[in-house]
Amino acid sequence: MVDTFYVESGAMETNAVASQNNAKLIDLAEIKRKSRFSGKVIKTTLAGAIVDIGLETPGVVHISQLQEQPTNRVEDVVKVGQKVEVWVRRVDPKKKRIDLTMIEPMALEWREIVKGMVVKGKVTRLEKFGVFVDIGAERPGLVHISEMTHDYIKSPGEVVKEGDEIDVQVLEVNRRKRQIRLSMKALEEKPVKASKAAPQSKSKEPVEEAAKEVPTPTAMEMALREAMERSKGTEQEVGERGKARRRTSTDEMGQILSRTLQNKVRSSR
Repeated sequence: MVDTFYVESGAMETNAVASQNNAKLIDLAEIKRKSRFSGKVIKTTLAGAIVDIGLETPGVVHISQLQEQPTNRVEDVVKVGQKVEVWVRRVDPKKKRIDLTMIEPMALEWREIVKGMVVKGKVTRLEKFGVFVDIGAERPGLVHISEMTHDYIKSPGEVVKEGDEIDVQVLEVNRRKRQIRLSMKALEEKPVKASKAAPQSKSKEPVEEAAKEVPTPTAMEMALREAMERSKGTEQEVGERGKARRRTSTDEMGQILSRTLQNKVRSSR
């Protein structure tokens, strides 16, 4: 047999007080942890309080769950007939037991925080090394300045300010140290790095600019150049004449020597 109970429609998600009027039939197993109820204290004991939340079975609030501070007497916190806000801690359909708490639970418990999950949070404090973000956990997470954006920034204040609501991704969870590392840039697209263009060779200077201007020679310079060219031509002619004379002299000496030899041959006969 399935244990069922009657609860006002939307009671688990709103502050409405459960009643038998306008009720909706819900399976006990459908009640989830952290569901919120508005109820009324119907009995107090040394161990805690019993609260009617509009169900067939009332819920139980242990004395340790009445408030965050230590409690010596239940009556110091709640009294019979008092309206209270409670949240579901545990549900045991077999034993028909619902454990409640008057301490608002964290939106995220340590066991619920996993690497890679994306959550929304509020910036609570800015530091030189980054920002702290409340994501509904026991402690705020840290977004290091290097995880805020892909661009270079000198201070976190260039990107966010206190009170801003931002989306972050969980990078690491250390339950022992109670630390949560978050990232903002993990949710952004990585910028495409432009390929470095090959360095262009320096353009050569125009020939007109590179060429040195040749000065126009004066009349004196032109006359001097012409005289020097004539002098070179004269020297060349003299040299050629000297060479011809030397050739002629050599030929004559050869002829004389030849005749002398011929005369000696004749005389010897």
